[in-house]
Amino acid sequence: MDVVTDWAQAHSQLIEWLIVISAFMFVASVVAVPWLLVRIPHDYFGPGRDHHTPFADRHPIVRGALLALRNVLGVVLIAAGLAMLVLPGQGILTILAGLILLHFPRKHELMRWIVSRPPVLSSANWVRHRAGRPPLIV
Repeated sequence: MDVVTDWAQAHSQLIEWLIVISAFMFVASVVAVPWLLVRIPHDYFGPGRDHHTPFADRHPIVRGALLALRNVLGVVLIAAGLAMLVLPGQGILTILAGLILLHFPRKHELMRWIVSRPPVLSSANWVRHRAGRPPLIV
């Protein structure tokens, strides 16, 4: 136990930053995840829904920049969600929000599989119900 105490004392500034970041991510997830879940169309995960390439109507440079920004934000949310699996926060829902933002092949099938898990679907639909939105169709 002395080894852990010694390490914690030697790295107190790191621990303080981790606490601050964890608290910030908790608050951000409590705000951002429900905001994103409420804005998803109720049939987004439904069968036969046609998904287009994001920003396809934009200039190629603008499209590339927007896709890169969106992917970076998605990766940050996934990393934060993974951390929230052991830290305070809505880990699974944050990972789901990050995956929604990412752009990669067969994303829709992966998202449909994740959302079809009963705990994820019930959590997402609970958030949508509180916002007065229809439940997600999977």
